[in-house]
Amino acid sequence: MAPGPGHEQLLESAYAAHADILRRRLTVITRDPSSAEDLTQEAFTRLVVEVRAGRIPDDIGGWLHRVGHNLAMSRGRRLAVADRHRCDIAHPGNAPSPETLTLEAERDRGLRAALAELGPTDQRALILAANGYRGPEIARFIGRTDVATRTLLCRARSKLRGLMLESSAG
Repeated sequence: MAPGPGHEQLLESAYAAHADILRRRLTVITRDPSSAEDLTQEAFTRLVVEVRAGRIPDDIGGWLHRVGHNLAMSRGRRLAVADRHRCDIAHPGNAPSPETLTLEAERDRGLRAALAELGPTDQRALILAANGYRGPEIARFIGRTDVATRTLLCRARSKLRGLMLESSAG
């Protein structure tokens, strides 16, 4: 179906009928009016693409709310990932002092020595966890159930902590 004046009228009436309601709903979800406005515009942009492609949703309001909700959830996931990795970003001018580097190297040597005292499965699980892998992923790598892996990680961390405390006390 080629876009025509009827489609433009449909889009205008959809915007008039649903924009404010959608914006308010997205403000509740995001707790940020500016983001809600952006997400509302994105939802309507996607509606324009669909209508111009001849795929007019049966329930435009419901479609807009679903698309807006999905966009808000995607935004939330992106923000959570960015937040998790914020400390990974190098900040120029914040170079560690020689004392800090020496202490970190000493701690790393102690950690390596303590890890060497653990079993290979404990070592692998802890290293995977330290690299950001989640419990279910670690469970698949080491061939255990999720519950067994959680227990293994808890015990391995306790052992490692004890070994680190012993080496720092000695």
